Amino acid sequence: MNASAAAASGAASTLPGFGQMALSLLVVLGLIFVLAWGLKRMQGLRVAGGASLRIHGGLQVGAKEKVLLIEAGGQHLLIGVSAGGVNTLHVYAEPPVAAVGAENTPELSPFAVAFRDALKKSLGKSS
Repeated sequence: MNASAAAASGAASTLPGFGQMALSLLVVLGLIFVLAWGLKRMQGLRVAGGASLRIHGGLQVGAKEKVLLIEAGGQHLLIGVSAGGVNTLHVYAEPPVAAVGAENTPELSPFAVAFRDALKKSLGKSS
């Protein structure tokens, strides 16, 4: 009887320790998530406050390489971004024409126009 009572007493004493450990782990994990969320919010505020850097456009030219048109400190730059780093490709003397408007849309080939129209028709959109 003594052995079974000692075993029951030992098991009962480990359960509160395990529960306390699990609760502590949950508190620490919760604190990590709250701090990560707070840091993300602070970084977003810092970027929004210092709007001296803008990305006007970009083009993926490889698996890990892209070309970006950015505005930094009033200057327009064409930069290349790759796994090896960032390189300035060109600094514009005057701001380049924005490629956003319909007047700057490139001329499409007849095949591209036909494909676009067929895709819109299949999706149920009018052209």
